Amino acid sequence: MAWTRLIVEVTADQAEALSDSLMACGALATTIEQNLAAGHVEVEVFGEPGEPPPALWPHCLVDALIPLTEDAHTLMHAAVIAAGITEVPAYQSDTVADQDWVRLTQNQFEPIPAAPGLWIVPTWHTPPEPQALNIRLDPGQAFGTGSHPTTQLCLAWLEMHRPEGQHVLDYGCGSGILAIAARMLGAKRVVGIDIDPAAVQSAKDNAKRNAVDIDFYLPDSLPPIQFDGVVTNILAAPLIVLAPLLIHHLKPGGWLTLSGILVRQAEMVIQAYQPLCTLHQHSQSGDWICLSGIKG
Repeated sequence: MAWTRLIVEVTADQAEALSDSLMACGALATTIEQNLAAGHVEVEVFGEPGEPPPALWPHCLVDALIPLTEDAHTLMHAAVIAAGITEVPAYQSDTVADQDWVRLTQNQFEPIPAAPGLWIVPTWHTPPEPQALNIRLDPGQAFGTGSHPTTQLCLAWLEMHRPEGQHVLDYGCGSGILAIAARMLGAKRVVGIDIDPAAVQSAKDNAKRNAVDIDFYLPDSLPPIQFDGVVTNILAAPLIVLAPLLIHHLKPGGWLTLSGILVRQAEMVIQAYQPLCTLHQHSQSGDWICLSGIKG
């Protein structure tokens, strides 16, 4: 089976309306991504829990998949009218076969040198450095690919402070990258926690793919034990709320490594963990930082 793919160039104020109207007019799926063509500068957008939704990029692409039986141009014009856009934006259409669509998705994910001597390698790629530590991952699970600076900051910390023989907790494990890295870097036992059952299953699948033994749970199933180290890569707001819980699960003298924090949020997070755990900035990538400290 084949589909028609529409790629439409729009501004931020048009993107969501057009995406919705394309779906209403018969598209099977739509996505909005940043338009980096014509020299547009890459812009990061992100949001925090409790804050207004972040704005879209100034220049966007609406990518739509529609049945081959539909006339792409007719559907496009109908969607533009339904979205209240006065002029048809620039767009292109082409035919995508089954295998081509899969390849198109896979081509978005290349092996990532996440830390010195440590690679995140999609399952369909050959590791660029076979002698390195290679975490095999299926990014199609969409709970973390290792490409974000916050993940790489944590991976670099783990590689620098190898948790050999330790018991480690990865809170907010997502696809399981940090938990898998900790186990491959010598941790004796690793536990991963996530609030999303689909993430827990994804992490289990990725651990099996990498032949490592890790226990993954939903929060209510977390065993009442303490760990030698806790690593978490989420966002500043939940990190502040979770401070008592994370400190509780950390042994005296144990290490705590936190990421998902913007530079401007560092002091709020540091204060939330005082006085039981004094955090310091360990590293920075762009606007993101990694904090680490020892429980007193």
